Amino acid sequence: MAFRGWPAEALEFYEGLEADNSRTYWRRNKTVYEQLVRAPMEQLLAELEPDWGPVRLFRPYRDVRFSSDKSPYKTHIGAMVGDGYVQLSADGLAAGSGMWEMSPDQLDRYRRAVAHDRTGRALARIVATVREAGLEVTGFGALKTAPRGYPKDHPRVELLRLKGIVTWREWPAGAWLGTAKAKDRVVELFRLSVPLNQWLRAHVGPSGLAAEGHPGA
Repeated sequence: MAFRGWPAEALEFYEGLEADNSRTYWRRNKTVYEQLVRAPMEQLLAELEPDWGPVRLFRPYRDVRFSSDKSPYKTHIGAMVGDGYVQLSADGLAAGSGMWEMSPDQLDRYRRAVAHDRTGRALARIVATVREAGLEVTGFGALKTAPRGYPKDHPRVELLRLKGIVTWREWPAGAWLGTAKAKDRVVELFRLSVPLNQWLRAHVGPSGLAAEGHPGA
């Protein structure tokens, strides 16, 4: 079945979940989640996968083991698509692409590439281009100043301070969300993010700590 967007009831489901994040609410509205939230997301992912890479739909349950917030359910549905991410919540649709959080070895390679005149300028141009297209550039977090070993007045200190880097955009809910145009917006973000992901693959790459189970891998 072709992706045709999400109905208003999908957002209403999350509005209700935000107000009552309980197992009682979840059980009472589980059919709504399965048919009007998850099913359209699965249809979207099936259409994106051939062009944008393997998909992984995240579970709706929160990991509350180390959190003071014991709310059992996430108030959004999210999925990975290759280098990208798609999310639906009561606020609307959001998508991003890149490396949200880098492991220590990735971060070291990233900073060296940012500081290098040729590769660093290339990334700065990519960031400027995606920002001009209306995308946000963000990540897991940022240092308050330049990382150790780098000058505080470095011309690309903003990029050096990042602990991860992704493109990101949020679209408030509207009539378009209930149509195939929702896919078009995600695809456009993924397309604009291709140069960033190419840069990251060339100069950062996967973490060598993955085999050790590093959480940032």
